[in-house]
Amino acid sequence: MSEFQKHLYLILHPNEALVASQLSPEEFGSHYSIGSARHFTGKVIFAEVDINYRHEYLRIDEYLGYTESGRPGKPKRTKFVKSYRVLEHIDIAAMHKLYVVTTDGAVLGLDPGQEPVDPGRRGRVRVYQEICPLRLVVASSLEPQQFGKYITAGTWSKGAPRIFFTQWDIDAEAVVKTNDVRSFSMGPLPNVNPTNLPTAIKELAEDPTKKTKTVSLNPSLDLMSYKNIQPGFWFADENAVKFYRMPTMEELHDKHRSFWRHL
Repeated sequence: MSEFQKHLYLILHPNEALVASQLSPEEFGSHYSIGSARHFTGKVIFAEVDINYRHEYLRIDEYLGYTESGRPGKPKRTKFVKSYRVLEHIDIAAMHKLYVVTTDGAVLGLDPGQEPVDPGRRGRVRVYQEICPLRLVVASSLEPQQFGKYITAGTWSKGAPRIFFTQWDIDAEAVVKTNDVRSFSMGPLPNVNPTNLPTAIKELAEDPTKKTKTVSLNPSLDLMSYKNIQPGFWFADENAVKFYRMPTMEELHDKHRSFWRHL
């Protein structure tokens, strides 16, 4: 019997990979963000996968067998199972807690739950950050669950069988109305041409049949704080959606102070 409990972790950012490990989620998040010389400094997002989950594409039993350090008292930190087309081969039902990790190794665990009621008007433009396996910034008039199903079943050219994404806490239309586009103003999305978001909103408004408009090919996740994410994260495919709520800044301050301090 193994000295340490084994886990399966699905890394969603910065790379897509299924990893076996004898580290706890908190230890794994800290190791992957700041404890490994092979990983650059940046955010890490991963989910724990049911240890009993199996798929013929993923040789899980074989690699769990390799997940032993061979040194008494020392856990095996990482054993990569697969680094290509992983998310599409893991059922959403097999995803347990989601973990978001800051650049300096603070780890916050999120439980799946009920998506909160959105007080905003229906059909308003939202700004989504696709995280895995796609990484685009996308403006869309679709609600989050509609967006997830559209990307995984409603479009072939710009979609994927399963997707993990979040929503930036941006009132896109208000930004366009109250801020003139100037060359020295980069807008609410770093590393994105400031004219892209207004152009996307204009196209969505002028063509009701258009569901989405790409704002940027460059992901903004490493350039923006977790505090800019609301209401949370979604896994989606054509049959299922699973939501993880991101605490508000007030909740982080009151209940997750150690994580809040590292934002």
